[in-house]
Amino acid sequence: MTDVGLPGDEPMVARWGWEHPSAPLVVALHGNGTSEHSLIEISPWLPHGPVGYVSVRAPIAGPTGYSWFPLVDGSPEAEGLAAACRWVLAWLDTEGDPERPVLLLGFREGVALAGALMLVAPDRFSGAVLLYGALPFDAGIPMPRGALAGMPVFLAHGADDTRTPPPLLERTWDWLTRHSGAPVLAEREPGGDQLAGKVVGDLGTWLGDRLDWLRAHGENPLADGDEPAWPTLGGPLPPRAGEPPEVTAGVPQHQSSQNGPAELAEALWSRIAAFDGVTTGPTRVGVDGTQALLLDRDASNGPDVAFVLPADGEFAHQHPAPDFSLHLVLPPEQAYDAVAKGWAVAHPLAGVRVSPGMVLVPGPRDDAELETVTGIVAAGYRHARG
Repeated sequence: MTDVGLPGDEPMVARWGWEHPSAPLVVALHGNGTSEHSLIEISPWLPHGPVGYVSVRAPIAGPTGYSWFPLVDGSPEAEGLAAACRWVLAWLDTEGDPERPVLLLGFREGVALAGALMLVAPDRFSGAVLLYGALPFDAGIPMPRGALAGMPVFLAHGADDTRTPPPLLERTWDWLTRHSGAPVLAEREPGGDQLAGKVVGDLGTWLGDRLDWLRAHGENPLADGDEPAWPTLGGPLPPRAGEPPEVTAGVPQHQSSQNGPAELAEALWSRIAAFDGVTTGPTRVGVDGTQALLLDRDASNGPDVAFVLPADGEFAHQHPAPDFSLHLVLPPEQAYDAVAKGWAVAHPLAGVRVSPGMVLVPGPRDDAELETVTGIVAAGYRHARG
């Protein structure tokens, strides 16, 4: 590890790991009142290999350390946050190959900055670790549903955290896991003053898996703003009524609210199990009673990433009562559209261990939703058939 002083308005940073200009880069953003050295203590638990790390010192000097922006009632002051984003992005443009994957690791107020950076420049980042902090709500940065589609996130909160206002923590958890569109692996651990040992271990595992995925598959496709076609629906995907359901934030992933009636789940299964060339059987993943939709891989031309379990030919499965949700894989552009319109929630490990298009689709609540969900599953079937 070395300290590097950069001239002018550029930040002081601490570096370790690989320094090849094309290697993936993890940018650590400390909390207000500390410095670039405060996150180095977790470095032994971070992945080694062809990855570089840089911990950045915030630009505003104070009596106990450095800050990214002033706070107003516990939230970032809007212009200070915007200035910090511009400052970090300008510095990042000098950091090696502009096509290298860049991931953010934010702690406390560094979470607000990381969230703002992902929202204003989603094409610049390959994922984020957000530790014990809140997103920059009400700070002048738009946060529409689906804004972080295709952006894997590891989120950790301390159950007894008293430094960040609890309403901001709850709002952060809810927006990320239900509205952001991001594949979010989230956990709450006891304590709040210090990072829990389990959090440090889990973030290291998640980051290692994300880096492995990037090396094997490259960047996740990002939403381009165009509405994709849905041939299996005969037109665009309509918005789903109401708020998205509550879904567990870890693995296994299940729907825990707004569950539809059993008769509609059975009607859906009858339809999708009758697709041409499909067989059914128990899955090797999920809880007992989960039923899989299978294709003969020799007769289908879809890529491995179009399947839940490629070796088995499993392209979708339906969870048992009282859940009735489904897991399936869509082409990324359709997955992001379904997430943004409330018809799907990204799998927590999409683009980390499983396909970036893997989603949970809530079971239908009425006859109209039965038609739409059938069309969504048919899109996954079409993807797997190639």
